[in-house]
Amino acid sequence: MATRGPRRCALGAQSAAWFSPLREAGQVGAPRGWTMSFQVTGLGLNKMKLDGPPSFPDQEEAEEADDPQLLEPEAWRTYMERRTALRGFLTSDLSPRLLRRHHARTELLKKCSYYIEILPKHLALGDQNPLLLPTATFQLIDPWKFQRMKKVGAAQTKIQLLLLTDLLEQLDRGRAELGALLGSPDPRPFLAGWGLVERRLADLAAVMDSFLAMTVPGRLHMKHRLVSDVGATKIPHIRLMLSTKMPVMFDRKESVAHQDWVSLRWFATIQPVAPEQFELRFKLLDPRTQQECTQCGIIPVAACTFDIHNLMPNRSYKFTVKRADSYTLVYEPWRDSLTLQTRPGPPKGPTPSRPGKPGPSLTTLSER
Repeated sequence: MATRGPRRCALGAQSAAWFSPLREAGQVGAPRGWTMSFQVTGLGLNKMKLDGPPSFPDQEEAEEADDPQLLEPEAWRTYMERRTALRGFLTSDLSPRLLRRHHARTELLKKCSYYIEILPKHLALGDQNPLLLPTATFQLIDPWKFQRMKKVGAAQTKIQLLLLTDLLEQLDRGRAELGALLGSPDPRPFLAGWGLVERRLADLAAVMDSFLAMTVPGRLHMKHRLVSDVGATKIPHIRLMLSTKMPVMFDRKESVAHQDWVSLRWFATIQPVAPEQFELRFKLLDPRTQQECTQCGIIPVAACTFDIHNLMPNRSYKFTVKRADSYTLVYEPWRDSLTLQTRPGPPKGPTPSRPGKPGPSLTTLSER
């Protein structure tokens, strides 16, 4: 059997066409992974021989072997070997567990925050000067051009997320088709269409390669320089990359509501090296009076825990949290939200006043 050589993923040409408007404008290049060469590995199809020893059948194949054979012994051995190779591909390279993990990874990427990262190559203002720091680099970048690149980065991120979803759907459909073929009781159509099966396996392997390559944010290509003319100073050479930050999510177990206050905690999947700033929002759900409409607010927080006091008893509040906006942020499609209901207050009725206790204060916010 002839060994199949590398082939290009058919989706690559189609996806590259989606990027063509940005590439013609000189603002973005093709994502990584479109022209990757590949081999169908793990199948052993190129090493298979018709006169080789038959593989040991599993229980399902043994039951099929009990039926009257419809093929010659040599063709039957070939059929069993190819079934084993196909079954091995579906249980390893395209297993349900692997696909579930890829689906979870894609859903996580849809919740991430995306930023432009400036990576200097050799930023020197002269032979005697030290390397330019990234903070100083922003002073040389044209603000208007940088805002335009942020829009390009957002468009590239949206396209990559859409393509990831499309690639996963192709993998799901491919596995369902091959699984149905594997379950067919008649071996003759299986052998007659084996050439198509081989091509389908190669296409799915290429789709998997493209998916894995696209899960990593790529480089942003720019046609014009971001750094304006700085006179006699040497123009620094920089490159732009898309980077991700894991989503910020509430800790459902540690975030609790009390009678008139709540304690909120949140976290990121990967802890950042430097402290981060967050934006916490809250509002009362279903306000009944104009005064209750004021039970809302936006709070900047420099920690991962916060308490909000003097809320109304036995009412539901919605809370959202996200990272504070940054100059390099290009795309943030998702923010976590949490709804908590405060506990009921004491039963209404005359209660003796306690001397020395002050009355209720205004709504206060305290950071722990």
